[in-house]
Amino acid sequence: MADEEPTAAAAPAEEAKDDDAAPEEENTAHFEPVVQLEEVEVNTGEEDEEILYSVRAKLFLYGESLLDKGTGIKSWNDRGIGEAKILKHKENGKTRLLMRQEKTMKVIANHVVDPRIVLEPNTGSDRSWVWSAFDFSEGELVEKVFALRMKDSDVAAEFKKKFEEAQKINAIEEAGADGAPDAAADEAAEALAGLTTGGNDAEEEAKTEEPKEE
Repeated sequence: MADEEPTAAAAPAEEAKDDDAAPEEENTAHFEPVVQLEEVEVNTGEEDEEILYSVRAKLFLYGESLLDKGTGIKSWNDRGIGEAKILKHKENGKTRLLMRQEKTMKVIANHVVDPRIVLEPNTGSDRSWVWSAFDFSEGELVEKVFALRMKDSDVAAEFKKKFEEAQKINAIEEAGADGAPDAAADEAAEALAGLTTGGNDAEEEAKTEEPKEE
């Protein structure tokens, strides 16, 4: 009959047709890149230093934001999360604090751990320290007020301990073997004398409005 439905017997024939098809060949073509890139050694500036201490923390900077530039309005600005490192130079023995943003690796804090810096507890927080220093993260010495927040009070206490140990190292190095201070170090010491949180008006103002807890 013309209206008779196709039987299942046709199916195996189609399968046989597929089995006879030529197998696909594996593509083994190899293309050389047009531009050959050579590995470039990147110097971080830390090659001649050893890490005395490192802690993951969040940094805040007290000052004018980009929107408030030139207005004189200051507030705490989030500078990012990263590893705050205390480094010691292998030759001159000096220590410094260096911190880079975790994702961009941008330097956000870079200053000598001067013996005259005083870490003050941030108002209302037991895991954050506030201090002033002459910072060199932007290529020139600029007086800045920092706040560094750790994950808990124990880590904050450990940071303070290591920071003060690094200060003692610098105090010994600056004094020198004969006890005569270096002229440049003496000048920096005088400039830093008024930067402690107890005697700096800007920082006293900064402490009244701490970075918000998250």
